[in-house]
Amino acid sequence: MAYQVHVGGMSALDLQGYRHYLPLGAHPPVWVYGSDTPGWLSRLTLDAPLISRPLSLFDDPSLGLTEYKHGNAPTLPWGWTLRISSPERAILEALDELPAHESFHNLDMVFEGLATMRPRQLTALLQSCRKIKLRRLFFVFADRHKHVWRERLDPDDFNLGTGDRALITGGKIHPRYRIMVPPEFVDIPTGDADGP
Repeated sequence: MAYQVHVGGMSALDLQGYRHYLPLGAHPPVWVYGSDTPGWLSRLTLDAPLISRPLSLFDDPSLGLTEYKHGNAPTLPWGWTLRISSPERAILEALDELPAHESFHNLDMVFEGLATMRPRQLTALLQSCRKIKLRRLFFVFADRHKHVWRERLDPDDFNLGTGDRALITGGKIHPRYRIMVPPEFVDIPTGDADGP
């Protein structure tokens, strides 16, 4: 039986070379997404813990998935191939783990390295995304890093909802995207540029 599962979030970003910090000590968890994750998967003895997530984040659960190809990597048992999230999908899955399972700082560092994201893929994923807070959070990070692909995405093309969203306590409301984030993620105009 072929199971519809894939590796996503930070695990997929890590496999594709986007992790910023190397883990020290224990192995980082492996994020597995799927609605029919096999029961035996959780009983395997592995070096890293497995964390399962459902496929409910996107209207189209197959959008942004690719087969993992790394050199001459062998296929999995029974001829299965390892499916992983593209960087565009993986960053959205990782952002969905804020603040309980990921830190703003870690994702900020990862986002800094995402200079080659594909605007069409991002558009399709953002339109398929079921969470308004996630779309808003994505644009907070995108505006912060000002990658070239950001110019091809207009926030007005996506349903960002109305009203404020409280993601964390003790933060500040982002003035444009109306979501509570750490104070350093809120752009505060400083007037003059640095220097003489």
